[in-house]
Amino acid sequence: MAKQRISYVPLEKMDERMRAEMERCRVEGTPRPESTAVRAHVPAAFWFFANAWHDLFHTGVADHALKELCRLYVSRSVQCEYCGNQRSMKATGSGAVIEDHVRDLINFESSVRFTERQKAVLSYAEAIVWRLETDDAFWDRLYKQFNEAELVEIGCMIGLTLGQQSWLRLLNIEHHQVLAGTDASMAPGYEDMAALKVTKSADDYWAKKDEPETARARSSA
Repeated sequence: MAKQRISYVPLEKMDERMRAEMERCRVEGTPRPESTAVRAHVPAAFWFFANAWHDLFHTGVADHALKELCRLYVSRSVQCEYCGNQRSMKATGSGAVIEDHVRDLINFESSVRFTERQKAVLSYAEAIVWRLETDDAFWDRLYKQFNEAELVEIGCMIGLTLGQQSWLRLLNIEHHQVLAGTDASMAPGYEDMAALKVTKSADDYWAKKDEPETARARSSA
């Protein structure tokens, strides 16, 4: 396993409110406790993310399942394994996001699994992640599916998770290391450390594929 670059703050060094948020992460996930324990080195960073993520991702004006697709698109694009191996319990519980969707994320435009609304929001994520030029047709497509408040919330959420996942990717943190013993928000095959190791060692493990380069090539074509 790669060397972890920033340590986890022990629970005993957190105040009562922070420990309550850590427990929420343990039970509900997205985010899981490990990334939260890293942010705990700076309480302002801890609460900046916890509050913004609650307001922009878990709640808000836009459909949560669509935001989860965008979050996972970012994971696949920047290859943040820590984030990419999680699933929102709210989105999967509703049946709106399933593993077949996740497998087709990078090539969403050609996939038959996504609705036009889902493809539109993923094109928004794609344009932000890959810094694409946009035209009137791009924005007409978005405005057929979303109002301005939804576009602002989704855009801010994508920007937030793009920055955080790009950072977390560097830290080499792993699941089941802080408040272990729960599979909350873990993707199938990652429910505990033993299962996680087996899944990540498989030849078809998603992070071993060249998905970001495929997306970059398609986006610039």
